[in-house]
Amino acid sequence: MGKLKDSKPEIKRNVIRRIVQLPAAWVFIALLFFISAGTIKWPFAWLFLALLVSVDLIGLPFVPLEVLAERGSKKENVENWDKVLGKLIVLSMLSIFLIAGLDYRWNWSQGIDSRLHLASIAVFILGCALEIWAMRVNLFFSDVVRIQFDREHKVCSSGPYKYVRHPGYLGIIVYYLATPLLLGSWWAMIPALMTMTLFVIRTKLEDETLLKKLPGYEEYALQTKYRLIPWVW
Repeated sequence: MGKLKDSKPEIKRNVIRRIVQLPAAWVFIALLFFISAGTIKWPFAWLFLALLVSVDLIGLPFVPLEVLAERGSKKENVENWDKVLGKLIVLSMLSIFLIAGLDYRWNWSQGIDSRLHLASIAVFILGCALEIWAMRVNLFFSDVVRIQFDREHKVCSSGPYKYVRHPGYLGIIVYYLATPLLLGSWWAMIPALMTMTLFVIRTKLEDETLLKKLPGYEEYALQTKYRLIPWVW
């Protein structure tokens, strides 16, 4: 954090806010898990929390301060459609945890094959790694859709952005699709698929916004043809 000491006060403040947000999110997810499950004796929930905390802590040093500051800042000029879509995405993601907890309480899924469960852990980690890689190379990575005029927004075409235009979203979709299986819940796959659908919609709308408003993005789109999945879309 040597660079943080030398940063502008606003960047320092936003980075600290983002760092504080992480444990707050862990606690909130834990409460959602154990209140919905009616018990703290849920091994898969503890495994998920351990993985989440580990990924966040291991990934934190790889994320540039500019990205941490952006994610911890109060956003300006967010696209109006994303103000609505972003809230739907949050509700959908939280529903995964809520339904998985209710599933554990009432034993709706009757268990998941151990091999599939182990595979879901690997997929979850891969999805998280892809998102961290995207944040590592793209200094304008944000959790909302906005043209960052305040930061002289530029196109990123390195790292995973050579292959797809929205690798961060691909990583998020991958680990949220793995989450229900990691938690041992088939029923939680319903909100997970809903989350995937909402991110696909966001990808399309964000891509159209960047094509219209971000200089150089049209040329980049001609070079990197796929939005989300190589050779598919």
